[in-house]
Amino acid sequence: MAITSPRVGIMSAGDMGSGFGSVLHAQGLDVYTCLAGRSGFTRLRATEAGFNDSPNLDHLVGNVDLFLSVLVPSEAVQLAKDVAASMKRTGATPAYADLNAIAPNTVLEIESIVRDAGAGFIDGGIIGGPPRQGYSPHIAVSGPDISAIEVLRDRALDIRVTGPRIGQASGLKMVYAASTKGTTALWTELLTAARAMGLLDALKEEYGEKNVVYQAAQRMIPSMPNRARRWVGEMEEIAKTFADLGMTPNILQGAADMYTLVGETPLADLTSRDPNPSIEEVMDALIARLSD
Repeated sequence: MAITSPRVGIMSAGDMGSGFGSVLHAQGLDVYTCLAGRSGFTRLRATEAGFNDSPNLDHLVGNVDLFLSVLVPSEAVQLAKDVAASMKRTGATPAYADLNAIAPNTVLEIESIVRDAGAGFIDGGIIGGPPRQGYSPHIAVSGPDISAIEVLRDRALDIRVTGPRIGQASGLKMVYAASTKGTTALWTELLTAARAMGLLDALKEEYGEKNVVYQAAQRMIPSMPNRARRWVGEMEEIAKTFADLGMTPNILQGAADMYTLVGETPLADLTSRDPNPSIEEVMDALIARLSD
């Protein structure tokens, strides 16, 4: 039987992780993280969210019932290895939920690592922004035993069961993010190209005022630069998902390339607490980078 008031470990306490921590702490749960080597800004967010700071990973793993992996895709496998090693050292086996934006086959690799350490494993994918008071993203979960995380549905999180197999929740995240962040990359590239050629006004006229897709791009692009570097790995995992299915990875690899370019501009250094740039500022920053 799942613990109804689990102690929850979260790595790491970035925007998304601290959002989870804040909501769960407000619901009366004890939340833990390890801030060793983290920046002052991350430490501030963790303090505001109500995290208990564990001095090391062994202490964290040994004091929680449920471990949530919430970090950039490129670090997901290594974190699983580190946590599994900690489980073997301490004998603690909290249920491990990987909520990262990674390909199904990457999830299967992580499952093998975690189960080899004797812990239960849950596949997950987050669709939406960081949790906050009154809002939760959709948290898709799948696997043969998801009870350890399902209890968080009663703690203000929108937990949605996708299916019984490991990889299904992550697969849903991959195709959904391809339709949102993938198309944001395309719109960023084509609008920047139009502005660079002096054709943006003409292109807008062709779209017309009621083009809902273009209107969505105008909303999405300004909030993208400070997340572009994190999205590179996500696009690469989507590309891997398609390649594993025998389809072309090149479309989403191109999106990764676009976010790499955005990440080379000063706008990528903005934090989530800075005002978003205008869409024109994003395009001009890219044009300036291309002319360097």
